[in-house]
Amino acid sequence: MTKRKSGLIAIVVFTIVAALHLFSFEVSALPTSLLFASRWVLIAALCLFAFYKRSLTTWILTAMALGVEIGVDFPAFSQNLQFLSKIFLRLVKTIVAPLLFSTLVVGIASHSNLKQVGRMGWKSLLYFEVVTTFALVIGLIFINLTQAGSGIVVPEALLHDLPTAVPKTWQDHIIDIFPENIIKSIYEGNVLPIVVFSVIFGIALAMLSEHRKRPLIEFTESLAETMFKFTNIIMYFAPFGVGAAIAVTVGHLGIDILKNLALLLVTLYLALFAFLFFVLLPVALFIAKIPVKKFIQAIREPVSIAFATTSSDSALPKALENMEKFGVPRKIVSFVIPTGYTFNLDGTTLYLSLASIFVAQAVGIEFSFGEQLLIGLSLMLTSKGVAAVPRASLVILIATAHTFGLPLWPIMAIYGIDELMDMARTSVNVMGNTLASCVIARWEGEFDDLKAQTFTDE
Repeated sequence: MTKRKSGLIAIVVFTIVAALHLFSFEVSALPTSLLFASRWVLIAALCLFAFYKRSLTTWILTAMALGVEIGVDFPAFSQNLQFLSKIFLRLVKTIVAPLLFSTLVVGIASHSNLKQVGRMGWKSLLYFEVVTTFALVIGLIFINLTQAGSGIVVPEALLHDLPTAVPKTWQDHIIDIFPENIIKSIYEGNVLPIVVFSVIFGIALAMLSEHRKRPLIEFTESLAETMFKFTNIIMYFAPFGVGAAIAVTVGHLGIDILKNLALLLVTLYLALFAFLFFVLLPVALFIAKIPVKKFIQAIREPVSIAFATTSSDSALPKALENMEKFGVPRKIVSFVIPTGYTFNLDGTTLYLSLASIFVAQAVGIEFSFGEQLLIGLSLMLTSKGVAAVPRASLVILIATAHTFGLPLWPIMAIYGIDELMDMARTSVNVMGNTLASCVIARWEGEFDDLKAQTFTDE
């Protein structure tokens, strides 16, 4: 048996099962036992394909299918699997504080020397924040238009487990941003105080002399790399956590929740396309003033890598190489793109704004647009530095939900389709950062138009 043969078997079985169910619903009802058996044969075929494919993504998608089937066929039993999703959530929560601290400190302390970066520093940060704000607003507009999370009927038993949100004034929200005790903030999972502490720590570290700050920068770099590996290890447990979460969710809420998840997926893709056409395309045409066709040719390979691996980091070497060949000087491209991986996560910001409001809609919590913007701004801060880790936005989303008193069960439902969403948002992250290097190069008057016009990826 090979990967190709197992894939063909899975496709054939899927086609037969789909035809049987279509015939049963539209023409003449078939025995329930036959439909039941056909679905489990399909699950077996998918498991066979996943075994030979040897891909974490494939196992996650297979676990989703298995979870849906268990939730539909054995709703009572499915509730016993909740411990698996809880284990996965606990493991993910342990990453939040060290990952945010290390990535933010490294990002700031390594790139905040104004004598070295000069005008590029504030120009890049200004551009990053303006563009990510547009992404945030577009995400909020689309999720409010589609109301993808509305209409989920939550059982009373589940509602008893939801946290109660204590009303806070705007002064309370501002006070909560600043850390009273950093250990307490880490213990309670309050993300914003951790971010503020990390930012101030990074600035203070950048102000030290080189020999004083070097040991701490090396430590935080090692800590960041360790937490990335830690995340990768935890992701091997993801199929169990995701499959169990989907089984529990479908068993609790019925199969109708999958319609909401499908609508969320469509909403994300529509919002990302709107961001590309109404924000990035005008920037490319009127601010960067670059040949768009050649730019698409230059980013085609790094974006494809990011789409396939769901990690911006894997696309970094090719993105740096192609942007330099495209006409961006090395000193600019080597500063802007890596810095953008920390501060310019357009696709991730848009996704997080969508997902957080989806969670609120799922449980019937109504936020005003101003409150939604506050959540979005906190997401913009807390999402810095996680572009290199596949599906690390789950960490940020869980932490934000905890901060704003939102339940976690809708997030686990979202994670079932997170792989499909991660592909798109990671690709947009790479597009946004490669375009940012062109913008800064044009702004500095150092963009090479001749290289751009004659670019070839051969």
